[in-house]
Amino acid sequence: MSATINLTITEKNGSIRNRTITMTSKSFSDGLEKRFIRIIEPAEVRGTSMLVVDNKDQADEMWIYLPALKKTRRIVSSEKGKSFMSSEFTNADMSSPPLSDFSNRHLANSGSDNLWIIESIPKDEDIADQYGYSRKVTWLDKESNQVRKMEFYNFDNELFKTIEIKSVYPFPDGKYMIRNMIASNVITERKSEINFTTINKKVKVEDSFFSLQNLER
Repeated sequence: MSATINLTITEKNGSIRNRTITMTSKSFSDGLEKRFIRIIEPAEVRGTSMLVVDNKDQADEMWIYLPALKKTRRIVSSEKGKSFMSSEFTNADMSSPPLSDFSNRHLANSGSDNLWIIESIPKDEDIADQYGYSRKVTWLDKESNQVRKMEFYNFDNELFKTIEIKSVYPFPDGKYMIRNMIASNVITERKSEINFTTINKKVKVEDSFFSLQNLER
């Protein structure tokens, strides 16, 4: 699949920054997924690229290329909670964290209004530090298993960020992809929105496309 994405960052004072991003992804039969992300606008960050290897049963692998430095480096576990492209989304929001990193349970009223309400708590302090939050609460549609909303709490157990899923893109096999979502920082009052403007789901991509060498092209 390939897609064009608009990332809109809105500051507390109302000023807006826009980024245009391309993404190419490929799924494999063993549950592995690879994603290649590149900024094409604005000019000052054009060429900034990320390679994400989304493993099924182990930690994801991520690399970033910064054209200003002409350098590729791996995003280590301690950077999962850092900002994605200067937005309110984090690097971890761009991948699927392994279930083994969290203890999960239903909260009160889970199942009512056709929604599961799931609390996810990092297994230990090191994992919590990596993700940058002490717990997450997720609202899931019972029928479709689609995420509706997520709340993130800091280490004082205060709500500091929400992510709302506004729309999804369905695939023929019953799977879906988030098409439009908004991250809101309730402390700084910054907002960031990701919106997929074009999606091409039948793209032939060689495995070699998802390589560190391609990050620097």
